[in-house]
Amino acid sequence: MVMRKFGMAVLLSLATIASASESGVLSYRAQRSLDAGKIAKSYGQLERALLASRKESDLRSEARVLMAMAQIRTMSLDFAFADSLLAQVREEILDKNTNLMLLQGKAALANAQEKFDETAKMCASADADSIKKADKPLQAAFFSECAIAQAASRRSDDADESLKMVGKRSDKKGGFYAYTAARMADVSGRGEADSLYREAEKKSIQGNVPYMTATILYLRSQLKSTPADEAADLKLRCKNAFELMGLPNNAKRCGE
Repeated sequence: MVMRKFGMAVLLSLATIASASESGVLSYRAQRSLDAGKIAKSYGQLERALLASRKESDLRSEARVLMAMAQIRTMSLDFAFADSLLAQVREEILDKNTNLMLLQGKAALANAQEKFDETAKMCASADADSIKKADKPLQAAFFSECAIAQAASRRSDDADESLKMVGKRSDKKGGFYAYTAARMADVSGRGEADSLYREAEKKSIQGNVPYMTATILYLRSQLKSTPADEAADLKLRCKNAFELMGLPNNAKRCGE
């Protein structure tokens, strides 16, 4: 999980894969493509990285690439495919870091389908000591999923604690923290969701994270407090952005 200087977490965990190996080089290139909003190109590079990892007989690298591919499939709303990729990961070979990557990937997939209770259960059963030994940006990404699910499940104390952990393991002034807080307000029906989304959107644009920006535009368009004409404009903007990123499922959802 890469954490940029402005505090927005990119949704792939490719920095940990980068190495001099062929799979590592391809994975690094995939992360760069993702950062530029070239989602389809990033996925294609990951497919090549997966083949390379299998040629190298590196099971841990293969697992990380599979999880990265699943994250892109989750981002593109292809949930069944994402689940099938995660199912291929050999859990017995994972270390503390990659084990949390897998848990975070499963939590992100469940949250994307609004299966918040399922995610909250994952978070409750996670081993705290193992989480502490993982990379801080990855911890932040995991606790973000937990905070959102716990807020939706009316576990407010747990949600606040998870949000606090996001702040401790990322830039509290950054866009990732702002997005997490906004999403928590949204799923729990609090009125400040729009103002928090606007702050997260501003930081996402400043940080040049096209996918996150377009996602926020869509979420703002779904708020009951958003006037109809403004919602229509937000949907058009997010539809255009997702089409240019090569994400037809997301663009279709924006156009509905």
